Amino acid sequence: MIVADRLRPDTFRLPVEKIRAGYKSDIYFARTKLILEMDRRRDRVTMQVFQKHPAAVIVGTDHTLAILHTGTGQYRDRQSSDKLFAQYLDAERRAYAHWAGLPASGGWDAYAGLAREVFEISFELASLWEPQWRDLRVRSLRDGEIAMPGEPVMHIEGEYGSFAHLETLYLGALAEGTRVATNTRDVVAAANGKPVIMFGARHQAHEAQAGAGYAAYVGGATGVSTDEQGEWWGSTGLGTVPHALIAVYGGDTTVATLKFDEYINRSPAIAVGHLTAAGTAEGHVNVTSLVDFENDVVSTSLGVARALGERLWGVRVDTSEALIDVSIRREIETHHDEGGETHGVTPRLVQILRDALDRASHGHVRIVASGGFDREKIARFEALGVPVDVYGVGSALVHGTGFDHTADIVRLNGRPIAKVGRELRESARLHDVDWSALVGKRAG
Repeated sequence: MIVADRLRPDTFRLPVEKIRAGYKSDIYFARTKLILEMDRRRDRVTMQVFQKHPAAVIVGTDHTLAILHTGTGQYRDRQSSDKLFAQYLDAERRAYAHWAGLPASGGWDAYAGLAREVFEISFELASLWEPQWRDLRVRSLRDGEIAMPGEPVMHIEGEYGSFAHLETLYLGALAEGTRVATNTRDVVAAANGKPVIMFGARHQAHEAQAGAGYAAYVGGATGVSTDEQGEWWGSTGLGTVPHALIAVYGGDTTVATLKFDEYINRSPAIAVGHLTAAGTAEGHVNVTSLVDFENDVVSTSLGVARALGERLWGVRVDTSEALIDVSIRREIETHHDEGGETHGVTPRLVQILRDALDRASHGHVRIVASGGFDREKIARFEALGVPVDVYGVGSALVHGTGFDHTADIVRLNGRPIAKVGRELRESARLHDVDWSALVGKRAG
């Protein structure tokens, strides 16, 4: 899906002070910027960005523009800004340590003073900053467009010293977004139009959630599991009754699911923000029960379906790949045959479950399959006509190699110059970035 409207820079809530100081940059890029400033070099370059993966879904261009908007420029007084930034880091650490120790560490009044100190140092740093993003000419693909190996994803033209320190950040944003979007595109294609939910949050550091969730959305995922994963594209998290809730209710999946329905969907008087149905745009959370706690998905699903009736939206099968479900084991014992796939979520297990639900007049109950699903496993299930309604996919969407992006200077002061093999490649597919439309006329 190509995203027509670019995300505004404020969407990303970037750590402004750390980006401008080069704190998050490979040190050689931060030092390059320092050298160019001290040597008073004002050379204008064209930076070319590309990647090598075949038919990659590019995501991260809007994130890159936000990084360029935030970090392109220089401090008027480098010595003063370096001292202030060191003070900023120290104040930030002290404020966090104090907050973590509340209330024993002196209370909220003391914390307010530290927070005020962080703000004041940030304000001083901002007053020294000279932004130069207006002087950049950027031509770029849009998030969701496909790029072939070696094809330019973006051209950045401007005074190199103003954005030399940003390469680490924007290449990282492009690599992360493109990896998740391309993986998701391939998984969604294998699913033949059936919904794919991204369960990737537990496979990444929490800082990556918003970007990965957005990339999965661009790649075709219909849902994500955390609210932050949905933040950039206006969605919220969705999910099932988890194993932990079932365990707390003594391993009784039916009771746990009834409690879920009671407190999430049926108690508006105590609704708590985004966590309950009253806090959602739809006003209802689909009740989906996780049914493998006792390794007997058929009996568990039927019990939950009898208890909830039409209120049960679906059941999720997540049988461990180390286990053989009771239904499969029973077939093995009956037919004395261990041939075929037996462990985990198998095509036969899903079919047995579907048949059992239909026979018991619970045909409305959808089956969500998760646990080790990737493009190949989903394609196999679809080729066999397995009656899965929704796929939940985690690590297969966020992991993988070969999505790295590379940036090279290919023109210096209007003249061609590049590392051997990295010459300028013109592309009519790149779109001119209209900064005034993107950030607003009064943006600083």
